[in-house]
Amino acid sequence: MGQLTKQEFKDAAYSQLGRIGKALASPKRLELLDLLCQAERTVEALAAETRMSVANTSQHLQLLQAARLVEASKNGRYVVYRMADILVGDFFRSFRLLAENRLAEIEQIRRRFFSENGALDTVDRDTLLQRVQQRKAIVIDVRPATEFLTAHIANAMPMPLEQLKQRLSELPRNKEIVAYCRGPFCVLAKEAVELLRSHGFRATRLEDSVQDWLAHGLPVATGEEQVRSRSMRHH
Repeated sequence: MGQLTKQEFKDAAYSQLGRIGKALASPKRLELLDLLCQAERTVEALAAETRMSVANTSQHLQLLQAARLVEASKNGRYVVYRMADILVGDFFRSFRLLAENRLAEIEQIRRRFFSENGALDTVDRDTLLQRVQQRKAIVIDVRPATEFLTAHIANAMPMPLEQLKQRLSELPRNKEIVAYCRGPFCVLAKEAVELLRSHGFRATRLEDSVQDWLAHGLPVATGEEQVRSRSMRHH
């Protein structure tokens, strides 16, 4: 192979960049990548989350893998996918922020969905930190337990949405309850706030994801030990 000309070099380099662009050119692949930024998952779990068939989910994941955005490994009969690198999570967050900044349609879509029952109301991270420090609010993580264990906002209480109704007695009624999930496109926190308000709690949403929290240099915790020690302090 001979030395590349300047134009051949540029064409080859941009062609490789185009592989990433092609992998992202699907709403479903973007949703899959967003989920994998939270925690690793089996193909079957991803199919259930995105309401696709296992076969379609697998095809989308293979395209993301071909672009080196995700990795796969076997766990018994199941194939488990994860982010290929932490840079993928950083890139996805920057990509989302760019889209939110440049596409007014995203805000219009959000308002149409979150405007019901005051669900559009959110608390910003600075206000939240102040309220928590003053012991006026507590933070609950309403994502599935596997995502909480992978990474969560430090001192957040694990309260998966499917358990929330049965665990209301664990929450203080003299404080504001702030629910968060996977970021601005996630609906779990909205459903949690609606449930809490229907039972008389003062509740609001935090739109930040764990990745947003990390990007702002705020404390994030991981693992089972964190859950146990916090649970002991809570009780």
